Amino acid sequence: METKIYLYSLGAYRSASEKQNKVDWDLYYDLELLPTEGLQKEIYAFLTERGKRISGSTLVFERDLYIRLCKFLKERQPKAESIQTMNLEIWLKKLKAWLLSRGEALTKQGMSVYGKEKVEPSAIITYFRKIYGFTERDDGRNETQKDIWNLEKLNISYKANPIRNYETVNFSKIWQPDIKEEVKKAVFQHLQEEAIASVSKELTAVRRFSQYLKEQNLPIESCADMDREMLEEYLVYLRTEDTGIKNFRGDLTRLRAVLETIGKIYGYQHLESLFLNTDIPRMTRTELKSYSDTELKRLNAAIAGMDEQMCRVMVIHQMLGTRISDTLTLQTDCLYEQDGHPMIKIRQIKTNTYIKPISAEVSILIQKAIDYTKQKYGDTFYIFVDDSNPDRSLQYNTIQNRVMSMIQKEKLRDDRGELFGFGTHMFRHCYGIKLTEMHMDDWTIAKLL
Repeated sequence: METKIYLYSLGAYRSASEKQNKVDWDLYYDLELLPTEGLQKEIYAFLTERGKRISGSTLVFERDLYIRLCKFLKERQPKAESIQTMNLEIWLKKLKAWLLSRGEALTKQGMSVYGKEKVEPSAIITYFRKIYGFTERDDGRNETQKDIWNLEKLNISYKANPIRNYETVNFSKIWQPDIKEEVKKAVFQHLQEEAIASVSKELTAVRRFSQYLKEQNLPIESCADMDREMLEEYLVYLRTEDTGIKNFRGDLTRLRAVLETIGKIYGYQHLESLFLNTDIPRMTRTELKSYSDTELKRLNAAIAGMDEQMCRVMVIHQMLGTRISDTLTLQTDCLYEQDGHPMIKIRQIKTNTYIKPISAEVSILIQKAIDYTKQKYGDTFYIFVDDSNPDRSLQYNTIQNRVMSMIQKEKLRDDRGELFGFGTHMFRHCYGIKLTEMHMDDWTIAKLL
């Protein structure tokens, strides 16, 4: 095993874009900084795998974190042969104590893509969590016995989301051991039936409920112990405390779904009638929001100044009236002609594949995007691809971050004088409204959408 891992030997180097040419690829990670051979083997596996997924600039940034982490390990755990010698919470306590002894902060002030301040863990803490999660995946146990599941190792067919990078399912913050195991059984079943995004939201609802049980010191260790009185107390808590939940309906619906599945699996019949229909708030009727013509002009004028492929994806998204997931997963064979008229095949993530006519201008723009990707990355499955991994589609978070950075940099404001948000679905609303203004019939509008 090599003791020096050069950046140029990692996957990020082979897929580097022109923007990353300034990266010093001769930099390396020195494994000899680690105190034991066991840790060297684990970190070698982590770095070679991670090097396939992140950019060169991120590898340079994380190299500094790596060097600091090596100092911590040498000083505080010089004989540790594996990251898995202690559970994560004990490791984090030791790491935080070491940071404090050096006068370093445990948190940092961050900024969300929407320009709002937020408190985040120190970068070295987040980095250690990634290493711990990776080494836990390869500890020899069956994947379902772990608290963090690697989706690729479950050997089941699940509904992946091409535009969001879901790699793991995390049960670590379900504090009651028996409830954790029961939830694992339910989630394993749901993964085979539901979209991964839906399962992720279900787990968020369960973790929130588990945290409530822990904070209230309730003697509930298994879902078998739950009763109606306990649930009513939780409902009161959600409505009277500042929990940060914006959508009670969605949160309770997901919690109920998991508990009902647990009831079926374990024979806890009372869980299937634990919730009453009146417990779930009614769906509120929301106002249809859309951009005005002046807002669209301002926004598009700024988008035109972005990277050319990013500009194309945003304009094509508006012109097609698709969901963002359908735009980002357009495939390189999507264009064709029918009776001399340009057509497009749209393979929807949420529903079915459909075709519709497009203008010659949109067809030319899409072809330009296809040619750009082919010239830069070779033959790819998707038109819009991830810079660090051209085998997958451009990720939603990448679009969000770049557009919001542009909005904040240009200080773009809507007609009310407020900074624009990231509303990719608003363009779909605009598309539908324009069709109604053109007096198209409902059947045609439905087909085009």
